[in-house]
Amino acid sequence: MRTIRVSVIGFGAVGQGVARVLIDKKEYLENIGLDFRVVAVADSRTSTIDENGVDLSAVLARKQSEGVVGSEKLTGLEIIETIDHDLVVETTPTNIITGGVGLQNMLMAFKNGRDVVTSNKGPLAMKYGELIEASKAGGSRFRFEATVGGAMPVLNLANDVLAGNIITNVEGIFNGTCNYILTRMMEEHASYEQMLAEAQELGFAETDPTYDVEGIDTACKLVILANCVFGMNATHEDVTITGITKITPEALLLAQNEGYVIKLIGEVNDSRINVAPKLVPIDHPLAVGGSLNVASVQTDLSGPITVTGRGAGSIETASAILSDMISIYRD
Repeated sequence: MRTIRVSVIGFGAVGQGVARVLIDKKEYLENIGLDFRVVAVADSRTSTIDENGVDLSAVLARKQSEGVVGSEKLTGLEIIETIDHDLVVETTPTNIITGGVGLQNMLMAFKNGRDVVTSNKGPLAMKYGELIEASKAGGSRFRFEATVGGAMPVLNLANDVLAGNIITNVEGIFNGTCNYILTRMMEEHASYEQMLAEAQELGFAETDPTYDVEGIDTACKLVILANCVFGMNATHEDVTITGITKITPEALLLAQNEGYVIKLIGEVNDSRINVAPKLVPIDHPLAVGGSLNVASVQTDLSGPITVTGRGAGSIETASAILSDMISIYRD
């Protein structure tokens, strides 16, 4: 049995999802010879540390009842620097302006030779090259599948599963909030404002939906794809972005009558990165409905390979994090 000492930095929806998945998959992990022992958990206000292993069920219960993970005051950055562990699971909130605390956490982890698995898009969208170089300098493994597709394995598909292929283009729907709104607008012949309100009521959209509906979230994911798959050195400022706020029910109905749907499509290849609403044939693989995400990877040998999955949700995102954790340590 291989024991990997883990810190979970950030304990919002995704961090809690990671805790639940580690509890649920304990027997499976033991069967493949892995013991992910969480020795520290930090949220934005408190932390809990136990070198013998934190009781994740107790931490989840305390977060639910008291809103904090523990009584200790070490920050995530201090935990990364001072607590003996192998892997940092970084799930703090995304900040695409500065990279936020997540950027500092990752750089500190690499400085101390720790591996990192993250769902945090901001640092990668802003400082991809710096992070990759820092991980190499620290001899650290760095995985970030959850930043692009949630449970939809786009990066691993392009870089690992399709090894030997030249990837010429990646396009798809990378934001479930936008897809839900557009799907419901078409189904109900309703306005953008009406379906945004419904999405917010159901928890598919944030109180401030700008990041999603203006295409910024999709743009960040495309930047990570551009850098990781196509070897570019891009930031979100290199993306041409048009959101969905100007789409009308009349436009959707007109498209439907012609055999099309309108979807917010992100596309990246070695010459451009673009996010915009596009007409998609109703029977096309990219014409998925509801809050689903979809990505089509165009290759020279295998042709187009399409994957569909839920791009958001705490457990779905945690599943991608767990997959990255296993991929680092199983071999």
